Amino acid sequence: MPRKPILAANWKMNLGRDEEAIAFLRKIRRGLNEIEGLDLVLCPPFTVLYAIAALLGRTRIALGAQDAHWEPGGAHTGEISTAMLARLCQYVILGHSERRATRSELESDPAINRKVQAALGHGLTPILCVGENLEQNRAGRTDEIVSGQVKAALAGVAPKQAERCILAYEPIWAIGTGEAATPADANRVIGLSVRGALAELYGEDTALAVRVQYGGSVTVENIPGFMAMPEVDGALVGGASIRPDFVDLARAAAAARS
Repeated sequence: MPRKPILAANWKMNLGRDEEAIAFLRKIRRGLNEIEGLDLVLCPPFTVLYAIAALLGRTRIALGAQDAHWEPGGAHTGEISTAMLARLCQYVILGHSERRATRSELESDPAINRKVQAALGHGLTPILCVGENLEQNRAGRTDEIVSGQVKAALAGVAPKQAERCILAYEPIWAIGTGEAATPADANRVIGLSVRGALAELYGEDTALAVRVQYGGSVTVENIPGFMAMPEVDGALVGGASIRPDFVDLARAAAAARS
């Protein structure tokens, strides 16, 4: 069966007050809800999840969080658990390249694996991000790094659970820089490194079933090129997702696959 494209909007540390988040969503909600042929997810800051959830209740637009801790509760000051998010969200971004780049123990491969398992255990769909930094890219280590991250993040995850996950290839050097991978490069890495790792873990059927996005300086101008690639099943959109023309970006993504 063809994989249904999925577009996720990562608002990052923007639109964090109820009034500004609600005003923006009201501008784009109707246009997004009219788009057919792809799944849509909005991932706002934690501070406005309740407000956004209330406005998405009767739409086809899903809600996601930007991160989660693997523990269900306890002495983890400033963290949000998957158990807390499960009451509000359907998705959660895990292992985002901006967070991986900090090299903190909360973003290590074992930590991301624990987050993935916790999210799945609470009924959330992980949007699992993988990607190499500029030094690794220039050294020709992209496939090694990306494949290794996929395998580490999904260690111990059953095949049926893996099929629920969304993966996002996000080269760190393309996040917020205005420099995107070419559609052909993204297609190659997703096909060879992401799906190749999935095939090693679970077999070809699962590798072909999992949806894989591209993320990194996605715009309304370049989204058609990415969506035209057979291995690319959508995009994880950052800066462009907090502009009114995100609706145009989403329409262009859907049109490219229609």
